Amino acid sequence: MFLQILSFLLDVAAGLLGGACLLRLYMQLQRIPFGNPVGAFVFALTNWIVLPVRKLLPGYRRWDFASLIATFLIELAQFAILALMIGRGWATLPVLALFGVVRLLISGAIGLVIVYAILSWVQADSPLGDVIDRLAAPLLRPFRRIIPLVGGFDLSPLALLVLLQVAAIIVANLQDALIR
Repeated sequence: MFLQILSFLLDVAAGLLGGACLLRLYMQLQRIPFGNPVGAFVFALTNWIVLPVRKLLPGYRRWDFASLIATFLIELAQFAILALMIGRGWATLPVLALFGVVRLLISGAIGLVIVYAILSWVQADSPLGDVIDRLAAPLLRPFRRIIPLVGGFDLSPLALLVLLQVAAIIVANLQDALIR
């Protein structure tokens, strides 16, 4: 029971910190200014790990490799703590951390699309709504080209959510196959 609780708490902490690092990377890729509440939150949460990594590994154009490496390091630390508690599993730590980063990408995209869909229903005109719209638009654009509006409703978020869930299932099965 203690190991399950510790695993859950580590997963929450690593998900929050790693997800914030990935959001920082994605916001920079989309050229979204950080002078909004989301950007301020992301900077406050990630500067402690991203800035030291950036000294060793600078970015290239809009790619902030320090944020990506920081996410990997957070996931690696999570699985190292669990391996220390279990007493085994050291050889698979980098693979588990890599899968952890991919899972964070997928779950972050799922969360983003859900928040976007909810905000689109309530027509929220706020700085947060604008940031979420700018973050979700590139993910939804390919689906909007294929799926027409149905009775005035945009079904592209639903299609993207289904695809992301399928991707999550595939990643989980690949991880199980590689680890066993």
